[in-house]
Amino acid sequence: MDTIFYLQDDTLVATLAGEIDHHAADRIRSDIDDELLLYDVKNLIFDFSDVTFMDSSGIGVVLGRYKKIRALGGTVVIRGADSLVRQILEMSGVFMLDGCREEKRKE
Repeated sequence: MDTIFYLQDDTLVATLAGEIDHHAADRIRSDIDDELLLYDVKNLIFDFSDVTFMDSSGIGVVLGRYKKIRALGGTVVIRGADSLVRQILEMSGVFMLDGCREEKRKE
């Protein structure tokens, strides 16, 4: 699992690739939290375009970062999730959260 970060105005973009399972989740969580502190941003984009698998650990990563971002008054965007990852996120209720939205995958 690789995570690449870049800044887009007051937004941190976390581009994820590979599998998000319980083995990768702790590292992803830590890496994103470190970047949020370093750059003091209030918005976060999760780019799932290159994620091939995600289990409930990935939901935990998203929800935990959502809580941090919302406490700052920011928003979270889920970008580029394929149909399987999107289904997992949808079933968890992530897209129903206030301040969380989806950018559809470009086919």
